[in-house]
Amino acid sequence: MAIAYTQLNHPLRVPLAAEVHSRPFLRLQAPEVVTHLAVYARDDAHVGGDNVSTQQAILAAFCAHFGVASPSGDAKYFFYDFGRFRLKWECHTEFATYSFVENNTGLQAMSLSGLRFDQAFSQVPLRHLPQQWLLELRGKIMVATHVALLPAHAEMQDAASLRQIFEPGVLIGSGVLQRGEVWTDFLIQADGFSRFVVKDFGFLEQQPGRVVQRLLEIETYRMMALLGLPHAQRAAPVLNGIENELVSLTAAMTKNSGGQADTDAEQSMLHQITDLAAQVEKLSLENSYRFSASKAYFRLVQSRIDELREVRIEGMPTIEEFMDRRLAPAMNTCEAIMRRQETLAERIAHTNDLLRTRVGIVQEWQNRQILESMNKRAAQQLRLQQAVEGLSVAAITYYVAGLFQYGMKALKALGAPLNPELLTGLLIPVIAGVVWMGLRKLHQRMH
Repeated sequence: MAIAYTQLNHPLRVPLAAEVHSRPFLRLQAPEVVTHLAVYARDDAHVGGDNVSTQQAILAAFCAHFGVASPSGDAKYFFYDFGRFRLKWECHTEFATYSFVENNTGLQAMSLSGLRFDQAFSQVPLRHLPQQWLLELRGKIMVATHVALLPAHAEMQDAASLRQIFEPGVLIGSGVLQRGEVWTDFLIQADGFSRFVVKDFGFLEQQPGRVVQRLLEIETYRMMALLGLPHAQRAAPVLNGIENELVSLTAAMTKNSGGQADTDAEQSMLHQITDLAAQVEKLSLENSYRFSASKAYFRLVQSRIDELREVRIEGMPTIEEFMDRRLAPAMNTCEAIMRRQETLAERIAHTNDLLRTRVGIVQEWQNRQILESMNKRAAQQLRLQQAVEGLSVAAITYYVAGLFQYGMKALKALGAPLNPELLTGLLIPVIAGVVWMGLRKLHQRMH
């Protein structure tokens, strides 16, 4: 009996196995030009928004313009050849990328006649995109870049050839994978796009696509990492204000010496410290996700740079050096603000605990005074009770002795040989002792 092995699979086996193959590199061969867009459609005020559905709606609008069916469900990868260009779409946690590759033979024709660097971006896939769709992306484009993949024989007489396609400034270049060169300046050019030039000196079959993909990811993750910097810059003055208030409160604590007025002041300070703790917690909730994301994106940038295996070109800074000088300080700022938030929250908690301890000690001292006052009152009540007990014994003895005297007088009147006064006097100590013992037993039963 044949076994249907597919029925033995765990429900997640197939999708998990397919995940590592879901984002293949573009197959590129020099000369090629790639236009890359990263669309950030999330609202920072609503971190938990559904980015996938928003990005799929944008992709569906693009496909609808060309009469092509868009991917359905929760697809996060899409590749399609539209004839004049090819599109690779990827949806990430916070953004989606569109990589357009030119399909016409214009570059190949120029390549045969001698392609120059200043012609590298003369024909870009952007010209095939619908203008209305691009207008709908207003305010959502985080990255826009062109990458020109040129063959080894593309003419570059000197550095001036590169200066014709890059803005004046720092030019960055390095050898990659020992089979090519990369040139860029990481600046947004006059057309609104940054630019990369990749020169192929003998890449293997999949290496051109891998190199271009890594460059696009470096540019995209670099920009996404920098999203944390405005949060850090806005948080710094707020933290300064909270720290100044905390210093003032701590100084005020050292001046209080006790007393009811100081106790009221400490209660007021407790409310102020609670407000400071709430401000820090609110700030931390607003920034923690962004700072953590920036840290993760920065690690990805460093990882992609390592994969390029850069070799220095004499007189040119490498991509790694540029990132260490320009991007790393911004990430260090975010890291410092994040640690500062955590440290300030701990300091506020310690100050709060110290102030609560002081208030607790004062309250214990007040409670002790109250207990001492109650003890004094109890002693006074005991003495009063003892005095009342003495009076009670005397009164009861007086009335009981009077009753005995009346009884003996009655017996004397009947002829009994008795002396009522003498017997009454002799019975008074006995009666007083019995009354006192009776009251003592009564109190013992009650207490």
